[in-house]
Order: sequence, then structure tokens, then C-alpha cells
Amino acid sequence: MAILKARGSRSQDAQHPPSSTSSNFLRTRTMTTPIPSPPRIPFLGTVTALDKDLPFQSMNLLAKQYGEIYQLTIVSRKILVVNSQRLVNEVSDERRFRKMIGGGLAEVRRATGDGLFTAHVPGDENWYIAHRLLMPAFSTTAVHGMYDDMMDIIGQITLKWDRFGPQHAIDPAADFTRLTLDAIALSSMSYRLNSFYREDPHPFVHAMADFLYESMTRANRPGIVQALKRKSQAQYEEDQKIMLSLVDEIIQERKAHPVEKNDLLNVMLNGVDKETGKKLPDENIKQNLLTFLIAGHETTSGMLTFAVYYLLKNPEAMRKLREEIDTMIGDRVVSVKDVNKLPYLLAVMRETLRLSPSAPGRGCGAIEDTTLVDGKYAIPKGMSIVVNVAAAQRDPLVYGSDADEFRPERMLDGKFEALPPNAWQPFGYGMRACIGRAFAWQEVQLTLVTLLQKFDLVLHDPSYELRIKQTLTIKPDGLRIHAIPRAGRQRLIAVPSSALFQQEGKRDHAPAPVATDGLKQAMYVLYGSNTGSSEAFAQRVATDAAGHGFRATIGTLDSATGHVPTDGPVIIITASYEGKPTDNAAHFVEWLSSLKANEMVNVVYGVFGCGNRDWVQTYQRIPKLCDETLAERGADRLAPRGEGDAASGDFFDAFDRWEAQLWEALSKRYQTTSGAAGAGIDVKTVDAGTARAGVLRQPDATLGTVVDNRLLTTPGAAPKRHIEFELPENATYRAGDYLAILPVNPARDVHRVLARFGFSAEQEVTISSGGPTSLPTNKAVNLFTLFSGYVELSQPATKRDLRALAEVATSNETKKALEEYSNSYTDLVFGKRLSVLDILEAHPDIKLSLGALLGLLPSMRIRQYSISSSPLWNPQHATLTISVLETPALSGRTEPFLGVASTYLAGLRAGDKVQLAVRASSAEFHPPGDPEVPLVMFCAGSGLAPMRGFLQERAMQKEAGREVAKSLLFFGCRSPKDDFLYGDSDLKTWAEMGVVDVRPAFSRAPQESEGCKYVQNRIWHDRQDVKTAYEAGCKFYVCGASKVAAGVKESLIAIVKDSNQEISDAEAAETFHKITSGRYATDIFE
Repeated sequence: MAILKARGSRSQDAQHPPSSTSSNFLRTRTMTTPIPSPPRIPFLGTVTALDKDLPFQSMNLLAKQYGEIYQLTIVSRKILVVNSQRLVNEVSDERRFRKMIGGGLAEVRRATGDGLFTAHVPGDENWYIAHRLLMPAFSTTAVHGMYDDMMDIIGQITLKWDRFGPQHAIDPAADFTRLTLDAIALSSMSYRLNSFYREDPHPFVHAMADFLYESMTRANRPGIVQALKRKSQAQYEEDQKIMLSLVDEIIQERKAHPVEKNDLLNVMLNGVDKETGKKLPDENIKQNLLTFLIAGHETTSGMLTFAVYYLLKNPEAMRKLREEIDTMIGDRVVSVKDVNKLPYLLAVMRETLRLSPSAPGRGCGAIEDTTLVDGKYAIPKGMSIVVNVAAAQRDPLVYGSDADEFRPERMLDGKFEALPPNAWQPFGYGMRACIGRAFAWQEVQLTLVTLLQKFDLVLHDPSYELRIKQTLTIKPDGLRIHAIPRAGRQRLIAVPSSALFQQEGKRDHAPAPVATDGLKQAMYVLYGSNTGSSEAFAQRVATDAAGHGFRATIGTLDSATGHVPTDGPVIIITASYEGKPTDNAAHFVEWLSSLKANEMVNVVYGVFGCGNRDWVQTYQRIPKLCDETLAERGADRLAPRGEGDAASGDFFDAFDRWEAQLWEALSKRYQTTSGAAGAGIDVKTVDAGTARAGVLRQPDATLGTVVDNRLLTTPGAAPKRHIEFELPENATYRAGDYLAILPVNPARDVHRVLARFGFSAEQEVTISSGGPTSLPTNKAVNLFTLFSGYVELSQPATKRDLRALAEVATSNETKKALEEYSNSYTDLVFGKRLSVLDILEAHPDIKLSLGALLGLLPSMRIRQYSISSSPLWNPQHATLTISVLETPALSGRTEPFLGVASTYLAGLRAGDKVQLAVRASSAEFHPPGDPEVPLVMFCAGSGLAPMRGFLQERAMQKEAGREVAKSLLFFGCRSPKDDFLYGDSDLKTWAEMGVVDVRPAFSRAPQESEGCKYVQNRIWHDRQDVKTAYEAGCKFYVCGASKVAAGVKESLIAIVKDSNQEISDAEAAETFHKITSGRYATDIFE
């Protein structure tokens, strides 16, 4: 635990008020550097700079903005926050600084009193007595003796996960809390809490969580406000009673039934201090017992949960750890002799605590007036100092430019031991360091080894990004996982590719009951998908399977990691994202790549890949890897790998052709026949439309809220909009990340389909399906809701759609038109964006049923937009800068073509709720941690979005007093009057601050941009400045359409060749890739 907020009153550790500084100290202060501070509000100080629920997050953002030290003022109390390794090392000198019990920790002291964690030292004699008595109880030898009790409780969590099964979504933070609380109680007090035999957590857990949160919150309240909080005060006192009642119960049980075991409780009850001859007073025993129940489990459960998160988000680390466990321990039960013998496991634990120390900070104060950094900062005696361990352990001067990344290798091969002093300090330091470190260290090792021996772990939401929940400690919030037993029959997990689909109910992977007589042959359909395209194709194969004589099971690729089925064909449909696997395929790809022999010899498979050829170097990389590696490892390929290029007009048709080949190959291989079962979509009318259906939305807490939506361009210009959102609770982001938006179709198009079929918008139907579907099944839903949010209405029809429409067309003229569409598909359908709805309206004689229509329409996809703000501006708000697509319809319709997502976003008003989620961008597409590294940015139109976020972050850092390098922004638009986004506001201000030098290229007013029409022209014109920036160590960023990216790259390669005219174009391109490796990041969109 740690002090993260300072209380409004003086810390009780400061035995004297801050001294009236001596004349020498006054002279020193006049010579030192002023310590920066966030803006103050009269009477309250800087209270508003800290989020009341997540002060940890606020303090880290302030560290990013202000640097290694800043000052907070909480009401009238001044607090220093130190954030770098060199300052943490200096305040860890116990000759000059000592731990202070202030802020939230001073509130915790109301219950734990003179316990080890909250005692005043020097001052409290009981601390010294308890410390001398209890240190041997937590020695390595003593902790080894707790092995049996620890394994007893670990066996209970293992049994629970196994019995609940792989479909159950586990809350690891809750279960690890049960585990660690029961383990400390049994191991140190021989007392069973039996948390795994309760449906709800032990009452102690709820009371403790509420007590710690209230302690943290009270630290920030002025006394007069606290006096008015009578209800919270009553609950605070009740929580303390609940916690202390358990302590009393444990002590009374021991006194009534003594045990011979020399556990922690017996030491406290019976131990005599050799130095003073005294025993611990009864009240102090209670206080220490409560301290151990709180601190002995809360931080360890957090560490375990963070470790699981980081391993699941880093498949290579998970693979290496599993290999180490399988090699060194195998199937035997882990023993106490294995503790501290698995180097990669230790590296994982150390790296976990580096990135996310459960206690992210601590408090201390100067014993006498002093200075930091050789006189740079003056520190008066008794002034509160918050040691921001979490920020210091990400110091790029110690851990490098990848300090924010999870990389256990930095803790291996002597690197951990070679770290500078106090660069890694998650357990505190010195005489007040965590007494139970050995206990926690052993418990975590035994738990992780046992769980990874028995289970493959999979994220419930593959796109989950870390959210924090804070009391006085921190834990992941909202993390859910599945535990798939490694032994036994194959079990796949089919979770939607985005949490947005889960929240909206827009994915129903469990098929409705369907007749399966004669469907003896199993089939497994595995997908890797982020935005839903591959998942939709996989659903289609699984849905069609029954009609071809197969019993299909659908799941993510990750759910098949380590155990690809061999009792039926395995169909893999997956995408690549910049050459990397999707979120729900990363572990599978890492595992598959590590195979060395013929492990896949009994597997029969087929692969279809989704990609975008604009990413030339990485196009289809993951599908190719899966296909080739499976074959190399002995698997039998059913049909040639299929390829779908999202940038071409052949994307859906390519899948149709491949699927036809697949069914033909499967029929020959397994001797199945078509028509064995039906799996179509059946729609029944429930209500004629006299009552409105319920809205299928989550509670407001899971939604973002629109704060502002304004037009950035002049009337008549292609519209660009600035939209500000308040994020869902506990959502966090970095500059460069995305917002994933789940849109709805334009109301105009929904009314079009209803009118074509003669339905009322209020009419309700129920849908049943024989296979996995994206539609809401077995529940009443009104048609307007159905066509608004569950299906795509504007997507071009596929050749398969055309064949289906031709089968139900009743006139020869229509059949001939459909045949012509199919023969000239690229020109007449894809090129003109001709949708199924367009065709149905043009040909009213097509007698298509509603169920058949829903079977043709693809499911609604999420859209990702680059965030155009920085969390340093506002961590709870994010902005988008978007282009609104409203263009003449190429299909010939008189009404314009409306982009689905951009039309939806453009129509939002302040106060509207939007289903959204933060998605992390690639690790490379973030501004460097060091603000003195210059940025060179290239973009056009709404591609400015992430660059605005980068520059906003740099501007906030410069305003805070940090040294910030000037960046170059090459920005393309039409003219300075029409669409020079933020040109008269943010960009102008930031240029005046010296943060950026803007180099525009106006395509319709080149005379106002040095004669340059496009970004690539301006790059060449200003090539000397680009060279200078490169030599200064800059990083390059590109955001825009593929044509923009190609033009930028072409100009930069030309600059390389201009510097050495003897090399060929190919050599210049190769040189460019070499010299920009690790310094050139792209974000390309269409």
C-alpha cells in the first residue's frame, strides 16, 4: 500500500511544524530551481488536478507533463511528488528522509494504529518490538514452511476454475483476492476463511475495499466537508467494525483452541522481545493482525492479476514462461524447492511489478532542511514527499525508450542486478520495507506455475486495454478471462472480436437448437479478427456447415493454442494488421511459430486470409504464416489458401470462390452430402408495431458521452468535424490510440429497407438460426432497431448475393440485369458501391424473404478513428477529427451516398451516448517519452488527428516548464480558408509557443504554400529541414490514405538518393528502410 493523497492536516509524523527556515536555508532557496506546479484554485489548491477515483493515473500524467518533480497543494498543505530514478534514489537515503504516515495512510491508521505499516517511527515502541518478533516469522525458511497451506488454497482456485469450465468468464482480481486472503489467514494464523466455498466474497473483503477507498478519498476532503459526510462516516465506522470483528474472531478461536504450530499468530500472542523483555499489547496484536490481513493479500492479488494481464497481452512472454514451466517442472506438482529456480518466471514477476506496482507510491519527508540534486531543489524539514514509484520505474533514462513496454528480458542475465540503485522499488525500502516480501514472492510463483500447468488462459475481450481501479492500492478493472483445461477434450471459446459487440448484444455465437440427425462429422472454424470481417466470414462457414453435412464449432484462434483439433477439419479465417496477428490470434500465432517438429501431422486444415494490399510488405503475412507452418509441421491442406484484399473490388467474391472450393474438397474428403440439415435464418412476426421495443443498450456507465460536436470547415467544403467525448468510467488512452465506434445506419437507409418490404418501423420480430449469427436471436426486436444497428446496408453486394437474388427474381429482365452485374462486377457493382438494397429497390420483382435478406447482409462492423487529443489535456476526455462522407451516389441514385459511421458521428449532439472503446495503436505510433526528441509528421485531411494529439501533448509539457523540441508538421488540405484544420486556433498557438513549425500544402491554392500542391511536394521543397531533423534524432510519423503514405515515402526516398546520387532507386529504398528502422511509424486508412 502507499500514500497517494495527502491529507489536509499536517502529518502526525512531523513532530514539529516545518521550521522557520534558517538564513542559510533561505539563501539556498533563493538559489534553487523553482518546482513546477499545476494551476491552483483559491482555498482548494491543486485538488482538481487529481482524479478523486484514480489519483494514481492523475499523478502519472502530471509526471509526464511536468517531469521529474512537481508540487501539489491540497487545501493549505504542500506536497512534493518525485518521479525519476535519481530523485527516488536520493529520497531513499534514510539518513536524510524517513517514512511519513500522511494522507490516506493516516486515515488507515484509524483502524491499524501502531501496526507495522502505519506506526510512527521513531516514536512508537510497539513497532520495534513487533518488527524484532515478526521478522523471523517471515524469513525464507519460515515461508518455505508455509508451502502446504499455500498449496491447499491454490488447489481450491484450480478446482473452481476447472469446475466452472472454459465458457465461464472469470474475474481474476476477485478470485486472486479470495486466494491471497485465504492463504495469509491459513498460513500465518491457521484460520480458514473458506472464500472459495462462498458465492459472494467474505464480508471482510467488501468492508476492506470500502474502507481503503474511503481512506483515500477522505485525505482530500477539507475538514468542514468531511464533517457534513455523516452517511459516509457511519459506513466508514461500520467497515472498521466488520474488519475488527474478524480479527477478534481469529484471536478468540486461537485462545479457545491453542495449536502447537509456531505461526505468526502464536508469535504475536506469546512472543517476548529479547531486547526489552516485553510482549505485544493486546491492542497492538489486533492492529498487526488487521495489517497482515489487509497488506498480506491486497497487493499480492493485484500483482497476480497484473501478471496475468501482461502475459495475455504479450504472447511471446506467455510462450516462454510456459516452456520454462513445462521443461523444468512438467506435470509434477510444483515444490518449495522450485521457488526462485525459474529465471523467466522471476523476470515476469519483476517486470510486472516494474510496470504496475500494486503500491504505486509511498510517503516520506526530510528529517532536516535539505536540497535535492546537488542543491537544485530546496526541501524544507517535514514537507511531505510522495515517492511516485510507478513513474520512476518507467524512467526512460534507466529503462530506455521502450520503458512503457512489457519486456521480461530486461530483468534477465544480470540486467536486474545491474540496475541503478532504487530503480526497482515495489516493496518499499530500508527499515520500513515490506516485511512479507518473501511470503508474497513464494505465493505468486506457486500460483502462476500451478495455473499455467493446468490451464490455457484466454482474454474474454481480446481488445481489452488496461484499466485501473484504485483504493490505496491498484488493480486491473474489468479484466475477464477464460481458463481452458490443457488436458482433456478440445474445447473452443468463441468470443466476439470486440467488447462493443458483447455490450450491444450484437454477437450470438451460440446457435439456436437445430436438427443434427446424421451430422456425425465434426468441423472447427477458427477466426482471428479485430474489426469483425474475418469473424463474419467464419460465422458464415459455421452457419453453412450443417447444410453440407458437418457439425461445426466456432472459436477464436487463441482458444486453440496448444491443442488444434484432429477429429475434424480445421478452417482458419484470419487477418493481418500491419503484419501482426489480431488480438484474439496472437497467442496461437506465437505458439504455432515456436513448433519444431511434426506436431500437426493429424490435422486437416484450410486457410483464408483477409488483408489490404496497400500494406505491401506485410500483406497476408499472418494467413501465409499459418498456412505454411501448418503444412511444414505435418498438417494436411484441404485447398489452396484463399486471399481477400479489402482494397480491391474482389474481397467478398474471393471469399465466395474459396468457400466453394472448400466445400467441394470437404465433400470429397469426408463423403458428406449437401442438404443434411438446414441452417437458414427464420423470422417470425411478434408484434404488429403498436408497442415500442426496449432499446438494446448498456447502462450509461459503459457508454461515452458527447461533449461537443462542431464543424471545422467552411460551408461548401468537404465537411470535417471535431467531436469531444467524455470516456466511459476508468477508460484511459495514450496520444496516438484509437476510439472504436459501433455506429448505426443512417435513418434514411433504414426507412428505405422498411419501405421496400412494406414493414412498420415499430414492427417486432423474433429470429432463430441454426448456426452462429450476428443477429439477436430468440428475443423480440423491432425492425428499425434491427436494421439500424445489426447489419450493414450500404456495403456493395457480392457475387454470391447476386446469385441469391437471381434465384428469386421473377422477370427475365431482372435476371438478365443481375447476370450483367455479375459479369461486370468490378465496374457495375463494386465500383459504383451498389448495395443489395439498391438492387432490391431497382428491381421490385425480386421476391426475397426477410430471413433471406438478413442472411445476405453482413453484420455491422466497428470503425476505428485516431484520437486527436492527449490525456495530458484531459484524461477523461478524448476528441476525434473526422471527415464526413456525403458524396454523389455512384450507383445513379439521386440521393447522396452516406458513409455509415461518419454520418452517425456527424449527427451526434452534446449529451448523446455512444458505444465506444479505446483501442491501442501499434507500439511505434506514440510520441517518444523524451519530449526533447523532435517529431516530423506527414498527414493530409483528417489524418491530422493523431498529430494534433502529439502536438497537444508537447504543448502541455512546454507549458509545464519542460524542454520540448520543435517539431515539423507537413499538412495537406485544399486551401487556407476552407479546410486548414485548427489553422487559426491550436496550430497557430502551438507554433507561437515554438512547439511546431507547420508546413502546409494547399492543393487548390499552391501559391500560398511555396508552390506546393501536395504533402510530397512540400517535403521535397523543404528537404534540407527534413535532413536536419533526421540528424537531430527525430521520429517520423505518417497518417493518411495509402496514396498519401506512398507519396511521402517516395519523397523521402528521393531525399536519400539526392544525398547520394550514385545509388539506384532500389538501393535508395533499401537505405531508407535501414536508416529509418525504429524511427518511422505509419497509420494508413481509406
